[in-house]
Amino acid sequence: MNGWRGASPTARLLLVAVLLTGLTTFMFLPLLAIELTAQGIPAGRIGFLVGLLAFSSQAFSLLSGLLVDRLGPRRVMAAGFLLRIAGYVLLGLGGAGRPAPLVAGIVAVGVGGSMLGLSTKTLLVSQEGSDPRTMLALRSTFVNIGVVVGPALGALVYPLGFRYILAACVLSHLVLGIGLVSGRTAAAVPGRTAAKATGPGAGPDAGPGAAPDATAGRPGEVTRWTLLRHWAPLAALGVAYWAIYSQLNVLLPIAANELTGSTAAISVVFTANGLLVVLFQYTLLSRVFRRATARTLLALGFLAFACAYAVLIPLAGWYSLLAFVLPVTLAEMLIGPSLDEQAVNAAALRRTGLALGTMSAAGALGSLLGSSLGGQLLQATRGGSRAWVLLVGCSLAAAAICLLLPKVRTRHA
Repeated sequence: MNGWRGASPTARLLLVAVLLTGLTTFMFLPLLAIELTAQGIPAGRIGFLVGLLAFSSQAFSLLSGLLVDRLGPRRVMAAGFLLRIAGYVLLGLGGAGRPAPLVAGIVAVGVGGSMLGLSTKTLLVSQEGSDPRTMLALRSTFVNIGVVVGPALGALVYPLGFRYILAACVLSHLVLGIGLVSGRTAAAVPGRTAAKATGPGAGPDAGPGAAPDATAGRPGEVTRWTLLRHWAPLAALGVAYWAIYSQLNVLLPIAANELTGSTAAISVVFTANGLLVVLFQYTLLSRVFRRATARTLLALGFLAFACAYAVLIPLAGWYSLLAFVLPVTLAEMLIGPSLDEQAVNAAALRRTGLALGTMSAAGALGSLLGSSLGGQLLQATRGGSRAWVLLVGCSLAAAAICLLLPKVRTRHA
């Protein structure tokens, strides 16, 4: 991986942190509901607790971005590690008879994860010698290694006891926190941010969402129209992406079972999806589409979404399901990092954290809308192809919205 070899020591350490925190998170996350059930907690309360974990992470993302910009990523990262360690300890102390530490632990893990995610991502896209697209592609690859390998490790350790998994989470976060926060590796955002200050839109009055080409006529001034022109479609695309992507957790598991008659079918989809991302994410963004603008990649990604859901319309059993995997994975690989890249390239001086936090907040809204509307759609359509036709239409509409974004070419090192 040339991107890894060319990355700075700081970037490599951050990517290792992404990998290890991802591994331990996905050791813990899939088994949380099973462990709570084993403790005798009712199913309704388990659903609330699992939802609270996701909500705590996503709802805090905008504030996390503001904190990264105001306090610096090093301090926010330290707070994130401390919160997560405290959260895992509280989860070990909680249980059916002790709900207070259980709820507090879940909230601490969620909020800490939000702070860790945004601080590491901000540092990665700000590394000297590497462009944001390369760092975001590598980060996505390392996250998906955790997604693929973490549940398998968790299944191996779980027979020994859930607390061993929590102990692994605490130990990994403690070691990584000391390594990243105590040294100079997590220093505040380096050269790239400074370089932005000399470019258009980086004057003292530049707003948090100023596009790099926004103030070519009058340096230092960012109009409301400039901000609206860039951020309204970008936020809408963030909501649309996660609303469409969330159907992999809402509509697809049920449809996969109906199409194939196998409850293992959805596991095949997710495993193949994770492996493809790990193998091809970096090459796709850093080599195949290296010169393409983020706007182009977003449009191609939503068109891939349309193709993915279109192949489900014939309801052709395993053939439809397996044909679905490749285009939906392509959409994921193109859209996720490109949304962050477009946001980073549009952000004004010292507003990278806010820009990334805004996209995370849009994703939280999209996931909530997608999950709610997906359930309603499932009830209304009662099987058949109408749900897939509607998702194809939504994907095509999102691809059209991409054309409203200004052309912002990535900064290649």
